[in-house]
Amino acid sequence: MSVAFSVQDLRFKYPSAKEDTLKGISFEVKEGEIFGLLGPSGAGKSTTQKILIKLLEDYKGSVKYFGKDLKDLGKSYYEEIGVGFEVPVHFSKLTALENLKFYSGFYKSKADIRELMERVGLWEYRDKKVGEFSKGMKVRLNFVRALLNKPRVLFLDEVTNGLDPKNARIIKDMIAEYRKDGGTVFLSTHLMNDVEQLCDRIAFCVNGSLVEVSTPRELKLKYGKREVKVEYNENGNLSTAVFSLDGIGENEEFVNLLKSKQIETIHSGETSMEEIFIIVTGVELNERTEAV
Repeated sequence: MSVAFSVQDLRFKYPSAKEDTLKGISFEVKEGEIFGLLGPSGAGKSTTQKILIKLLEDYKGSVKYFGKDLKDLGKSYYEEIGVGFEVPVHFSKLTALENLKFYSGFYKSKADIRELMERVGLWEYRDKKVGEFSKGMKVRLNFVRALLNKPRVLFLDEVTNGLDPKNARIIKDMIAEYRKDGGTVFLSTHLMNDVEQLCDRIAFCVNGSLVEVSTPRELKLKYGKREVKVEYNENGNLSTAVFSLDGIGENEEFVNLLKSKQIETIHSGETSMEEIFIIVTGVELNERTEAV
């Protein structure tokens, strides 16, 4: 498997800042994987993404795109990437279709606009001015725009934020299909359900440094408890028993409980991604500050 991005000792400092926003981070994004960059607001996620899409270039360290130095790549680079910013930016006085045709005109490779709009439920609103769209409709239109040039790599920031569960599911299915077809995704989000359902690997960024890079499964095993909680009905009352996973098949109390009681639920001690986020970063997910 090829390496889409190889980032080594990446450092960046904004002109007005007193210290580096990025403090020497290193990671790789493999071709054909969904890589999630997570962390509290202000940790450096957006700065990293801006560097990778060449919006910020005065950085130190090395960034290679399929083996080529990112600084050496010209405008042709933008033919290969699609970007979905967190805050949708459209021409509000133009219709949805006019917006997409305008942006599509910048690229040599062009996706089927109608097919994409139909998939996200916007084709019937193609002649409606975007200024009249709801937030969710703008988010979906923003996602379509990121796919207009049939990109090799997708950069997505809070891609399902503001969507109802049905439309969020459509977007996530499309991302999964894109990956299945060989596409690479760089995802940044505070929505841990998206992370768990989509990401092959994730990295946590805290104060400009990476503190953990792993798969969701490995993180759950690392931070979870090796135990099983059984809820069962006894004489009309709900009771709970907790057992260690080690040697559970030979645990007579556990086996007898399963045989003799009316079991309501069985849960492993698997830790949620929300809990892992808090443990690794030390920040509650609802502690939102101005993003950097």
